[in-house]
Amino acid sequence: MTYSIIGRDPETGEVGVGIQSRWFHAGQDLAWIEPGVGAVCTQAITEPAYGLRGLELLRGGRTPQEALDELTAADPRSDVRQVAIADLEGRVAQHTGAGCVAAAGHTTGDHSCAQGNMLASDTCWGAMVETFAATAGPLADRLLAALDAAEREGGDARGRQAGRLVVRRGTGGGLPWEERVVDLQVVDHPEPLAELRRLLNATRAYDHLSSAFDLASGGEFAAAAEEADSARALAPSDDQIAFWSATLLGGAGRMDEAAAAFRDAVRAHPGWPDYLRRCVEAGLVPAEAAAVVARF
Repeated sequence: MTYSIIGRDPETGEVGVGIQSRWFHAGQDLAWIEPGVGAVCTQAITEPAYGLRGLELLRGGRTPQEALDELTAADPRSDVRQVAIADLEGRVAQHTGAGCVAAAGHTTGDHSCAQGNMLASDTCWGAMVETFAATAGPLADRLLAALDAAEREGGDARGRQAGRLVVRRGTGGGLPWEERVVDLQVVDHPEPLAELRRLLNATRAYDHLSSAFDLASGGEFAAAAEEADSARALAPSDDQIAFWSATLLGGAGRMDEAAAAFRDAVRAHPGWPDYLRRCVEAGLVPAEAAAVVARF
């Protein structure tokens, strides 16, 4: 009922999983990644324990194949499971049970492996790894391109509904929020891949905005304003980004641009002026931002 790809970027060390399925909330228990250890996809008649236990076995020194053999041997319903396990050395093990609904199968590629079941065509998994290898750019974009390729081959035989895109750093630091690069999920949508792309774009916009806040807190207002510019360029219709950009531009002395951004925000949500006054009073934004209200 799903097709998925595990991919790794050997330059950054990032590991990611992309999933699409015609099943509500399908990505919830399918994708498992542990920085410094590896990744697991468990699907078909899903058994989430494969993810948790698979990572545990990798962490304990098993190869992906050893881990997969141990898991399937202990599972009386392994014939209806589809599982992929990959470690950070590029080793991969995959299993498509004989009871998985056709089209069902799997393959490996350049720093990737793909698998699918209940698909419209047996060319889907091959198209994923080929497209992943041929696509440049950040890992998240390469995973989405691979999912698009499977969709072009027919995708899930029942249609589209849910998707997941998760990317983690290659090494673990023990702090999940520092290991997370992308973690997006579409629960119920007629075009989950398009929605994942929209959310990825928004993620990047808000990453720039977060960077702007960090710079502003250190007094680097000009650099903060540049990060705000990047955020707005990615999400020009987001009124919250427009609002915070106005405060950051105001802090950098770019008052005309700040006022323009503020007007854009207020057109979308009339409550922003009052909120700005409260933020200035609380010291949350630079005092210079108060001038934005006067210009509005």
